[in-house]
Amino acid sequence: MRTNLKEKVALVTGASSGLGARFAKVLAANGARVVLAARRVERLKELRAEIEAAGGAAHVEALDVTDPQSIAACIAQTEAAIGPIDILVNNSGVSTIQRLTDVTPADYDYVFDTNTKGAFFVAQAVARQMIARAKGQQDFRGRIFNIASVAGLRVLAQIGVYCMSKAAVVQMTKAQALEWGRYGINVNAICPGYIRTEINDDYWDTDGGRKLIEMLPRRRVGEAADLDGLLLLVAEESQFIDGAVIAADDGLSVT
Repeated sequence: MRTNLKEKVALVTGASSGLGARFAKVLAANGARVVLAARRVERLKELRAEIEAAGGAAHVEALDVTDPQSIAACIAQTEAAIGPIDILVNNSGVSTIQRLTDVTPADYDYVFDTNTKGAFFVAQAVARQMIARAKGQQDFRGRIFNIASVAGLRVLAQIGVYCMSKAAVVQMTKAQALEWGRYGINVNAICPGYIRTEINDDYWDTDGGRKLIEMLPRRRVGEAADLDGLLLLVAEESQFIDGAVIAADDGLSVT
């Protein structure tokens, strides 16, 4: 899919693997100057080389979304190096697999510090920058895409804390859209279902993985490329889509 993101600066958090890496490639292929942000800098450098080999433009920044100083440094260094951010893909996320009775305070904080608190303060930092620009630029348009999950729309077994954290991201998205829309900032959320990535690829060939697939509405797992069309809602043409929470789960959330 193609749209024109030429000269747009797009920050992708959690870009070192999985959906984040795919999002970065798609944005770069459509002309954006992509900022690859995550803790695993060496992985980001490899992705940058891949994007540049394909004719795209990418910049690497270390980012720990659980550290406010790291967030501030990433935003400041991005602006100094390639310009202010036009697009944020707020993608960093972690999970644990356990029953609720086994969750410790450390487990809870581990999930919420990244998925909810980290996502909020990254968006806040970017929005502050965007709002300042909007006050001096009448036709300013910014885009924030929060990556939530189908788990934020329905409860899934043994990942209850993850479900809670992503449900908070859904409400966060709506609150941000309500407050920031007046500044030309569109805030939307994608809620992916089960997507095959390098992190979970082996699981789908196990007995547990095959049983789970049989429980899905169309008995299949998605590919990262299945989200490309939704991601490109960051384009100028999507200016009337704001505060939307869009499930990309092959029908799982309505079963």
